[in-house]
Amino acid sequence: MSGTRPLRAVSRESSFPEWMRSVQAQVEAALAHGLPSGEAIPARLHRAMRYASLDGGKRVRPLLVFAAGELTDAPCERLEVVASAVELIHSYSLVHDDLPCMDDDVLRRGRPTCHVEYDEATALLVGDSLQSLAFELLARADIGDHGRQLEMVRLLARASGSCGMAGGQAIDLESVGKSLNQPELELMHALKTGALIRAAVLLGALCGDALSIPENASLDRFAKRAGLLFQVVDDILDCTASTATLGKTAGKDAAAEKPTYVSLLGLERARELAADLQTQALEALSQFGERRRRLIELTEFIARRKF
Repeated sequence: MSGTRPLRAVSRESSFPEWMRSVQAQVEAALAHGLPSGEAIPARLHRAMRYASLDGGKRVRPLLVFAAGELTDAPCERLEVVASAVELIHSYSLVHDDLPCMDDDVLRRGRPTCHVEYDEATALLVGDSLQSLAFELLARADIGDHGRQLEMVRLLARASGSCGMAGGQAIDLESVGKSLNQPELELMHALKTGALIRAAVLLGALCGDALSIPENASLDRFAKRAGLLFQVVDDILDCTASTATLGKTAGKDAAAEKPTYVSLLGLERARELAADLQTQALEALSQFGERRRRLIELTEFIARRKF
């Protein structure tokens, strides 16, 4: 890790594309700073960690952290740490998901997956190390309230484990070649994809002033709807977009006989579901006034994304 690095505040007056690029650049710099140097021993593992985490991805979860932070006037330096921790968990999950024993993919973010570029054993250790680093960053951050900081650690841990992302992946692997009904499919994706997206939103809000109980409930509803929206759009793109556009293998879910919203509902009904989830997510933000601007813009980005 390098020395201190100046923080850059993200302007609330900028357009959404400008705001998004600014947050993405800030989180990229924070990750580059927080990850071990590629020259530090064990150098091969550290280079692989940086390969898996830097120079790629939409950074949707860090964007959600920053957008939710605007609801509570959260300081930029707290949001940066929390966004980095969430993105490290996400990056670890992608490295493990791509392994031959899991989803067995060779392309991620437009380049060879970690185990292809390095090897399977290194990729396994990369995932383990990125997960550990996420909690190290979060635990040593200056949040200003130890009780709230402990709640952040708990929230991120639960979203990552068997009651969250890892549990959803387990259900996904068990469901290959099977037919799931819509509630079963929603449960799987609420864990596999939605749990970390929900955590990103709630963690971002926790970086600032406390919300009321009704506000917290509304934000939680938004986060859950946004998480499912992201997955439905992902399923649609898997069967409509090209590999070059996605940066990963297109049509992989259908080829692997995985249950998706498209396989369950058909393409048009899946698109209708995405539109309904977008509406529900935005309705949940109604009480936040102008503070919700970035979350609204980000929800529209998630719904309309092409990759």
